[in-house]
Amino acid sequence: MTPRTPRLSRLRRVVPEGNGGKGGRPAEARGGRARRRGTQPKVVALGGGMGLSASLAALRRITGDLTAVVTVADDGGSSGRLRDELGVLPPGDLRKALAALCGDDDWGQTWARVIQHRFQSQGDLHEHAVGNLLIVALWEQLGDHVQALDLVGRLLGAQGRVLPMSAVPLELQALVKGHDPARPEEVDTVRGQATVALTPGEVQSVHLVPNDPPAVPEAVEAVLDADWVVLGPGSWFSSVIPHLLVPELLDALSQTKARRVLSLNLAPQPGETDGFSPQRHLEVLGRHAPKLALDVVLADEAAVPDRDLLTDAAKRFGAAVELAPVARPDGTPRHDPELLAAAYDRIFRMHGRIGPWR
Repeated sequence: MTPRTPRLSRLRRVVPEGNGGKGGRPAEARGGRARRRGTQPKVVALGGGMGLSASLAALRRITGDLTAVVTVADDGGSSGRLRDELGVLPPGDLRKALAALCGDDDWGQTWARVIQHRFQSQGDLHEHAVGNLLIVALWEQLGDHVQALDLVGRLLGAQGRVLPMSAVPLELQALVKGHDPARPEEVDTVRGQATVALTPGEVQSVHLVPNDPPAVPEAVEAVLDADWVVLGPGSWFSSVIPHLLVPELLDALSQTKARRVLSLNLAPQPGETDGFSPQRHLEVLGRHAPKLALDVVLADEAAVPDRDLLTDAAKRFGAAVELAPVARPDGTPRHDPELLAAAYDRIFRMHGRIGPWR
């Protein structure tokens, strides 16, 4: 194993323009200094859950022009209950993305803890997250998903913008071989993101209901206007691939002049991708979006047993492979924000900068 590189110490944390004076605290009060417009890359990160949160926590260290586009197919926990009761988008992954964009100062970390806080009770509030309730309340007050999320972001001093990938709640369905252990060779249709994520069987493919859902226009615009688009890491079938099943988003990914980075997971996910090699992740991605092109595939150097096989799989997307130490040094399969930031920064610098921030 290659020795780990030193932690990143020189990356500047910045605050996106416009938060100060629009309901959030001024940039200098949040511990950051706004950069001059046009001097940093416009980055869009697509995903959901903890994988997207890890990517955002890294990316906010190297750019203040950052947009998260988040899956909206969650149907478990607090999000699922709110979705069933009120008919709203599941707010949980959106909340996690906002928390990841909070700064490292007292203001940011206090708000990150508040919106992630879950009530513990014997009543209906049990396990509801504060941030979920706040987001849904603003959706009902304002009647606009994007405006409400922007307002929450300004309240938190979030160092970036959070958008849902679609304005309609989506159901994830999967074809799973051996979902019932008693029938290991049979293929069943499994419904719901929470069920798909925990299936003991082998996921063959996924699709969304309704089919061909509309994308949020601001999300499409962000992808088309980006310098870099980052896809992953995250739950492969339930957080990463769903973006490619929204036709307008897939079209934007094909048409954008941005360069595209696929960030691989550190380890297979029990149930959803159990036993998957790094190259198998690419193979199933290609089956769901055969025309998708990529520029770079990023993987942790310790998680790739055969670089040649991964290189061959990446070539089918037109991509180069970059290996870097991005895992936390404690041995857990979690990304280290500073090491991941260093890897992204190196990729952005070495693979051709696009735009006025060159």
